[in-house]
Amino acid sequence: MTVAPILPERSEWTVDDLGDLPKDLPYELVNGRLIVPSPTAVHQDLCVELLLALRVNCPADYLVSIDLSMRIDRRNEPRPDVVAIRREHADRSPVPVEDALLAVEVLSPTSTFRDLYDKAKVYAHAGVRTYWVVDPLHERMTLTEYALGPAGEYEAVTHTEDLFVTERPWKVSVDLPALTARRAGLLARDGD
Repeated sequence: MTVAPILPERSEWTVDDLGDLPKDLPYELVNGRLIVPSPTAVHQDLCVELLLALRVNCPADYLVSIDLSMRIDRRNEPRPDVVAIRREHADRSPVPVEDALLAVEVLSPTSTFRDLYDKAKVYAHAGVRTYWVVDPLHERMTLTEYALGPAGEYEAVTHTEDLFVTERPWKVSVDLPALTARRAGLLARDGD
């Protein structure tokens, strides 16, 4: 029988404190708050589908990964659901945020505010040029693409529930109706 780890109690965490955590514990540090996510299979399936869409035209000097820590500053080491980084960091964790071209977050009932506001500010402040938020929490899935504006804040570029096509960070298309149908199929119960 495995015993759950007891985490040190802190009201404010920094990256220096992360060494006190079990090595195999998935965590995020956002604005000094330690978050231990527990995603569903449907959430992770969607992340894989987004990774595959991004991989189609991915240039050779970049790679796309899921759930990879990015070191930003003393109070922030988030784990975007999907991230595009330079290939030279393929064996590194956390990766330096300076080399991230895109961060993607897939909303869940427990992450909506954090993904839409807290992480958006953290990623923008760190200079991540493009940020996608995928919302699968409604009948029709949506994707909002944000680009870093001249003031260093994200500006919404696209919001759609249809076929999403962009050139940032390279040519990518995401068929949101197909993903909506896939999610519905995964959630369907026998007899539904």
